[in-house]
Amino acid sequence: MTATSKKRALLIAGPTASGKSALALELARKRHGVVINADALQVYAPLRILTARPTGEDEAQAPHRLYGHVAAEQPYSAAAWVSEASREMAKAWEEGLLPVLTGGTGLYFRALERGLAPVPEIPEAIRGKWRSYEGDLHAELRRRDPAMAETLSPGDRQRLTRALEVVEATGRSLLDWQREGEHQAPLAGVETERIFMEVPRDELYARADARFAAMIERGALEEARGLMGLDPRLPVMKAIGLPELIAHLEGRMSIDEAIARARTATRNYIKRQLTWWRGQMAHWR
Repeated sequence: MTATSKKRALLIAGPTASGKSALALELARKRHGVVINADALQVYAPLRILTARPTGEDEAQAPHRLYGHVAAEQPYSAAAWVSEASREMAKAWEEGLLPVLTGGTGLYFRALERGLAPVPEIPEAIRGKWRSYEGDLHAELRRRDPAMAETLSPGDRQRLTRALEVVEATGRSLLDWQREGEHQAPLAGVETERIFMEVPRDELYARADARFAAMIERGALEEARGLMGLDPRLPVMKAIGLPELIAHLEGRMSIDEAIARARTATRNYIKRQLTWWRGQMAHWR
């Protein structure tokens, strides 16, 4: 890309099983692009099957970046992803390629468009306090930071914890820090095309059910076996279906029950994804 040409990026998002990866590959091939992962779980090396990561055949058809490059035990954050994604976009532009960012992690896309809050380092004592808190996190946040509480689901423990540790450590709402980060957004000044994969919910559920059955046939149980013994609080252990398959491998439930619970977990995840996108990214088409 020349110094005078306009930087462009294509963003493709959607709930699980919506077909976004297939579309990203198709458009990357047609538009001379590079596919950049924007899914928080597809970064983990041991999770190819359970996260429906692109296959080797897919990767041979167009360059793919930021897939399976993080060890299971390694901490990984939105800030780390934004740094890596920004670097990959810059490389793509230098090589005259179109960055095609695709995934289901809405926070990653929001960080690209709005930047990340420049929050100071949180003291470990405060971080530990809220991560081990056993009370009602949402009620506590409503008391301390009602504006931030309004933006979060009562069941979103990870983000509630983050909001509480920030307001206690800094005396300021995470919303304030987020506003400060907006001018540093990686896509500021970039001509951006946005596609959200909207599929009828019943069809999404059917696709997800069929895909999970295919995962079992392809070796998802063995993939889960390789992660047994890890701290269940690690982000890698949040892969949909993984806790249920591990419970089966440990003899705590039958395979049929594990599959049924994994399907329910997938449907609940789809609902959360759709709710989040409606509330946070209404400007997408």
